[in-house]
Amino acid sequence: MQVFTSPRKIIITCHKWLAPALNKEVLALGFTVDRVFQTGVELTGTVQDCIRLNLNLRCASQVMYSIKSFICNDPDELYKSLVTIHWEKLIDPKGYFSVTSNVFHPSISTNLFSNLRVKDAIVDRMRDATNLRPTTGSTLSGAVVYLFWKHDEAEVFLDTSGESLAKHGYRKLPGKAPMLEALAAATILSTKWDQASLFVNPMCGSGTLAIESALIATNRVPGLLRENYAFMHLLGYKDSMYYNERLKLDDQIKTVQNLKIIASDISKQAIDIAKINAKVAGVEDLIEFQVVDFEKTKMPEPTEHSVIMFNPEYGERLGDEIELEATYARMGDFMKNQCKGMTGYIFTGNLDLAKKIRLKPSRRIEFFNATIDCRLLEYELYAGTKRTDKLQPE
Repeated sequence: MQVFTSPRKIIITCHKWLAPALNKEVLALGFTVDRVFQTGVELTGTVQDCIRLNLNLRCASQVMYSIKSFICNDPDELYKSLVTIHWEKLIDPKGYFSVTSNVFHPSISTNLFSNLRVKDAIVDRMRDATNLRPTTGSTLSGAVVYLFWKHDEAEVFLDTSGESLAKHGYRKLPGKAPMLEALAAATILSTKWDQASLFVNPMCGSGTLAIESALIATNRVPGLLRENYAFMHLLGYKDSMYYNERLKLDDQIKTVQNLKIIASDISKQAIDIAKINAKVAGVEDLIEFQVVDFEKTKMPEPTEHSVIMFNPEYGERLGDEIELEATYARMGDFMKNQCKGMTGYIFTGNLDLAKKIRLKPSRRIEFFNATIDCRLLEYELYAGTKRTDKLQPE
């Protein structure tokens, strides 16, 4: 199978509820999406297409290229189905590979066992075909094979990503309870921000939201900061396949005139960490950092499509909920009194605390932060009095 030129099913996975933003990204790259589901999208393409997807996507976790789907009722059937695949034409028999899986079947009590059966099938096939045996391990530094098995339906993929794409590579110092980069990008892409107007991120912590906003505005994609992917370890791969796509990433960076991104935090340590992360990401000159309480954040006069975005603590992992009630109330007062003409956003996993904001959200967008059910709350902060009067009949 010439995977770099043979079109097959591609599954791009993402964290729960990021699929709408991921779908927009895939469509913007010119691909046709066949299906959108809660944790990913499906399309058709080659491993060459997977290279482009890996380098450009902000909201994705893994890009999977399907090899075979089959009916499977027990581990022996799994082995028998996989040992017939020409693995020696996909993975270097003298190389290294690892196996990951998601298995939902009563015959499997731990994914480690299903991973072992996959490894056995691949190694046995290669040894019989080439008299060579590849090495295996748990680190995702070489070729990666992924198994999905639910009920009696199984499918095996080449994971062309390896390490998750959800981490974008610039966060050398994470700070306290940081937001995952893919999640931050998805929340920003879900706002009304036009990627050119004012973007303000008070209580910025390690700076993930501000940095992602700068990356998005200037079209700097995650592939600029990463040099190893699982597709590089497949047979048939040539460096030119990667470098031709990599060169395009530099060419597509754009300059946005008068772009203003502000990140503030009361903690100097947090701002110092944010500055380091921004420098690694290549956007330190695009962000104005301020060491102040969020209520004292200095902002220019907003224009249409300007956005202010908070990601406060919500009591699940940090801080005390009672103390946070006052913080949420102050956020509401700050947005109402000092952010008129902007659209406000608060990302929170505590809707009881969100009631203390005392503003009615115009939208509630569902997300998950790890295992916590969260909402991105949108607030229209009108510059004047919103007209609600109706025309009276003559």
